[in-house]
Amino acid sequence: MPKFSILLPPAEGKQEGGNPFAPDMFDYRTSNTFNYFHQLKPDRRQLIDRLHVVIKSGDADLAKLFGLKETALETAVKSNLEIYKSPLISALDRYAPGVMYQAMDFPGLPTGAQRRLLEEGIIFSGMFGLLRPDDLIPVYKLKMDAVIPGIGKVSDFWRESVSKALNETLKDRWVWNFLPGIHEAAWTNEVTYEAMVRVKFFLQKGGVREAVSHGVKPLRGKLVNYIVKETVEDLDMLIDWKHPDGYVLDPSVSSFDEESRTHILSMVKRG
Repeated sequence: MPKFSILLPPAEGKQEGGNPFAPDMFDYRTSNTFNYFHQLKPDRRQLIDRLHVVIKSGDADLAKLFGLKETALETAVKSNLEIYKSPLISALDRYAPGVMYQAMDFPGLPTGAQRRLLEEGIIFSGMFGLLRPDDLIPVYKLKMDAVIPGIGKVSDFWRESVSKALNETLKDRWVWNFLPGIHEAAWTNEVTYEAMVRVKFFLQKGGVREAVSHGVKPLRGKLVNYIVKETVEDLDMLIDWKHPDGYVLDPSVSSFDEESRTHILSMVKRG
């Protein structure tokens, strides 16, 4: 059985629709309802209920809160107000339009690899805290760094409950961390895991090496694809691996931080 976990951000773009007959995402008594972090249910309700109050009050700057304007803002507000009765699909399907999730290519994975992604993936969500990829969720819009009047920054709201659940889940595991800073802000890392790995991508032309920022999400998604296909639980399996886009591990510029037990890996593409 795999001993790794993969920490993932959600996707900004979300698949619409879902199954109107799916079990209530807040009802965990039914045998076919998947929600591994059910202990977060009270916090989810508190956040959503407060968000509804803020929206309906008419006093908040909703464009600033959601980072949207005009039609996109109207759609986000409508989705959030209908969140308790919206049709549901798995988080993995909901986030499928995201470029990182497209690059993971879940439909193209072998059955065993699909199971590993569903069981070992952990998604950070501004609205729901933590999700497994097969948790059923509605359409919603809320960033982890949004500020809700009466609650404050969403990452601050989630930090206590998310940290408790996550640190317990990651105990003695090998952790692949693909989180951006705004999502990691919701986690107080107590270093309960065996080791954590972060991966950076670089382009090198001549003697100049530059970090990849634009277009890094699909690079990460293809690495996730490899991790779940090959059950990558140590660094040896990356030494001879070539990323589909031509990146290879460069141990000479990778590092290890003993205090946080974190490997910082550099994948380099030479042009």
